[in-house]
Amino acid sequence: MASCGVLPAAVIGWDMSAALAVGDALGIPPMAMAELLHVIEAVMVAKLNEQMDHSHG
Repeated sequence: MASCGVLPAAVIGWDMSAALAVGDALGIPPMAMAELLHVIEAVMVAKLNEQMDHSHG
């Protein structure tokens, strides 16, 4: 699984090199990864931060 950048109270994003390596290992074409990763990452970051807000608030 790709690692992500984390501030003390927020997730800021994925390690894209690791995410691309996972896609490569799964046989996903690099162009597909480039098109899809930023969308998937944005949703994941928003949801993780939402969950962190709920668990701390």
